[in-house]
Amino acid sequence: MKTAVIVFPGSNCDRDIAVALEAVTGRKPDMVWHGESDLPEGLGLIALPGGFSYGDYLRCGAIAARSPVVKAVVEAANRGTPVIGICNGFQVLTETGLLPGALMRNSGLDFVCRDVPLSVENSQSIFTSGYRAGETITVPVAHHDGNYFADAETLDRLEGEGRVAFRYAEDINGSARGIAGVLNQAGNVLGMMPHPERRIEAAHGGIDGRRLFEGLLHAIA
Repeated sequence: MKTAVIVFPGSNCDRDIAVALEAVTGRKPDMVWHGESDLPEGLGLIALPGGFSYGDYLRCGAIAARSPVVKAVVEAANRGTPVIGICNGFQVLTETGLLPGALMRNSGLDFVCRDVPLSVENSQSIFTSGYRAGETITVPVAHHDGNYFADAETLDRLEGEGRVAFRYAEDINGSARGIAGVLNQAGNVLGMMPHPERRIEAAHGGIDGRRLFEGLLHAIA
């Protein structure tokens, strides 16, 4: 599977996701600079990495969402290309409108960096097919603005349509209804705050994150 990682000024997890994708697919991803206007042909997955794009100025992900290449990402997503946004990448996806809601400052106003348990809410998407519904997995988080917010109507719609992919099994940031990962209506876009790319080898303490990428690869194949 051919993949691409979008790189913004301030990204600091682009190498992490690139290593994870190469480990699972056996092929190095294309690293696409934010100033490019086009994406490589034949992509099976586009990844928006974590970090602090543009130093989190203005609002997390807001400037990155208006980068030239993100217009091409939105067009690819609307054509059905799978897109995953992790941490800051999730923030970018909400800023583009590909996903509803917003990511706000953690309720405790602290940066949270540790392993957390997640409940798999939907195992039927291409991103979550490697898990069982209701299963608890462990994935690291590292964020200061990971508090997912949406109005009650939007939250009800997300839950009713099965678009909540993951929930926190404990309250770590005040995220609305514990939401840690959200899908778009078509199911080809996932935004999640935890970092699955940091849990792909036994040396990381487990492979729960790797299962996401392996499940995606199998689902696309």
